[in-house]
Amino acid sequence: RHVTAVSFVLAYHQRQPGPRPDTVVVVGGDVDVGFSPAADVLVIENEENFYRYLQMLNFSSEALGIPLTLANCDVVLGGGNRITQASSLHWLAGYQKVYCAFDYDMGGLQMFATMARALGEKACFVQPSKWSPWLGRFRMAPKNTERFTKAVSLAEDLGFVDLARAFRSTGKFMEQEMILDD
Repeated sequence: RHVTAVSFVLAYHQRQPGPRPDTVVVVGGDVDVGFSPAADVLVIENEENFYRYLQMLNFSSEALGIPLTLANCDVVLGGGNRITQASSLHWLAGYQKVYCAFDYDMGGLQMFATMARALGEKACFVQPSKWSPWLGRFRMAPKNTERFTKAVSLAEDLGFVDLARAFRSTGKFMEQEMILDD
């Protein structure tokens, strides 16, 4: 495995409200950003949800209880673990808050844990305040029991007790795309 020296991160921002995102070029400690960053950033794990960033901003606003718009929050594509590379984390550290909208599964929790270690209190996991209305959307069966058990344990370790309860009561994970099923 070899870590690449260059990353390309897709971003929506106030001056680029879509549907075509802007590109941020991250080379080591240097970042080429063709826009003035907002105070905060919403990192969305997958492409479908990223493309529907307005819906994700609305969901995140509701979940967090604060208004997120392109006026105060850039939106970037996490692209799975790619956003957890040291150079990308260094760039994200320039934001006041980094809201993480990831899958509600082992992988999403591991990504958030990595970001929280690097960014400290700036990192915030986006999740509903009450999971009961969402339990029917937990449809992804874990690959194995060990992965499920680790996800429950990690959720608890991160302080996401209600998410751990949701895992236990459904026996499943929730993919981020389920947020779009309204």
